[in-house]
Amino acid sequence: MRPGWGQVLVIAKEPVPGRVKTRLTPPYTAEEAADLAAAALTDTLGAVARVPAAGRVLALDGAPGPWVPAGFTVLPQRGQGLDERLAAAFDDAHRLLPEPIVLVGMDTPQVTAEMLSSALSLLDTCDAVFGPATDGGFWLLGLRVPRADLLLGVPMSEPHTGAAQLARLREAGLSVARMPRLTDVDTAADAAEVAAAAPGSGFADALDRLGALR
Repeated sequence: MRPGWGQVLVIAKEPVPGRVKTRLTPPYTAEEAADLAAAALTDTLGAVARVPAAGRVLALDGAPGPWVPAGFTVLPQRGQGLDERLAAAFDDAHRLLPEPIVLVGMDTPQVTAEMLSSALSLLDTCDAVFGPATDGGFWLLGLRVPRADLLLGVPMSEPHTGAAQLARLREAGLSVARMPRLTDVDTAADAAEVAAAAPGSGFADALDRLGALR
């Protein structure tokens, strides 16, 4: 990618016990699940911070904490359903800086700066970039020119969400590049798989600490 080109947008929740990673409880407590969410978010933001992009935006549900690195613009999430919040996050970031945008969530702490840089580079020649998730959703969506109609009405948090989103992009006549399939951290089994894929990460270390306590 060209240094200083494009934006990376992270959509996330403040890691508050009882509000994040509720599918990890049990076997983990709400506090432990929040600790894992905080580690995943910190790893994700760290990867984004290392991308030579023109802008880095965090669309946040909640209040920012010391885990937000320097160089990020923090914006509140808008909308009700996830489709509305994703569309609004794209719109708000694009209004700040009208450049192509790659969006990720906080559920793939194994993501690297190289993956994100690659996704931005693909927007040089493609209209969209799509990163499928193993649960049937998607972990990354890049748009050269964000449009609300590309997201609004797509059923979210369903086994067919990724297929529906990809179909929406193609029905709009966009050229779509694909990224590797990644696993979101939703369940305890997912957490173990992701930690194994990212040894030495903050997320893997946090999971190890919890295991040592049991």
